[in-house]
Amino acid sequence: MMGPHHAACGAAAWVLLAADYAIPLGPLAGVGPLGPGSALALPEEIPLGFGLLGGITDLGVLTGAIVAAGAALLPDADHRHASIAHALPPVSEWICRAVGTLAGGHRNGTHSLLGLAAFTVLAWLLSLLAMPTTTGTVQLGAGLGTVLLASFATKALKFIPDRARKAPWLAAVPLGALVAVGLGDQGQLFVAAVALGTAVHVAGDMLTDGGCNLLWPATLKPLRLFTRISVVKELWSSGGRMKLPILGPTGSRREWALASVVSLVAVAGLVSALWGLAISL
Repeated sequence: MMGPHHAACGAAAWVLLAADYAIPLGPLAGVGPLGPGSALALPEEIPLGFGLLGGITDLGVLTGAIVAAGAALLPDADHRHASIAHALPPVSEWICRAVGTLAGGHRNGTHSLLGLAAFTVLAWLLSLLAMPTTTGTVQLGAGLGTVLLASFATKALKFIPDRARKAPWLAAVPLGALVAVGLGDQGQLFVAAVALGTAVHVAGDMLTDGGCNLLWPATLKPLRLFTRISVVKELWSSGGRMKLPILGPTGSRREWALASVVSLVAVAGLVSALWGLAISL
């Protein structure tokens, strides 16, 4: 799956998990092919998010979506030529070289259950760097982590042209400050957003032809008896990579179609959160 699509999926996943919004349909409510009141008539509003985390503020939805969008690009830190490697030069370039070496190359360690656990633990360690103040808790670690993650998302979503190599710093630092102050005592939300974004990335890649080896560094291969079965061949690739390739190759039309819907969910959630913040202020 392409980088921008990973970022959009991460933001949308957080919106669906944490937000509890509804989009009013106004004059379209009740419209349907069989007339008002029919089972096919449009409702008065469309739910946006399941509110499963409970008690998440508009600021929590906004900051969590930013973190999840950036975290949804973390597994590609194993590729020194990925767009995120150039997000915060030269820091991101150094990180991607080191991660690629430790992870055994692209779509190995960082795209596994071990990688998911490692990224989550790192997020948890960062969340411990908090500073109580008279007005609340400042999440220093989460803020610093967000600077890196937000720069990943900014780079992947093409908000800043490639020629402006230093510009992601300017965009990421204010977002990091927003997360540091906005999370307050809820530093665990940073950890949850990182874990969710990383998991969404791995799931997205497993929907493409390449697949992922969830059990890396182990290599689990199907028994030779089953290798002749066409279904097994479709769900298993070389190197123990498992997949459910309903999206086909990376960048396919099916992937773009899915990304379009996902992006609408992410944008609707972010706009709703910003609107709620504007009203509260």
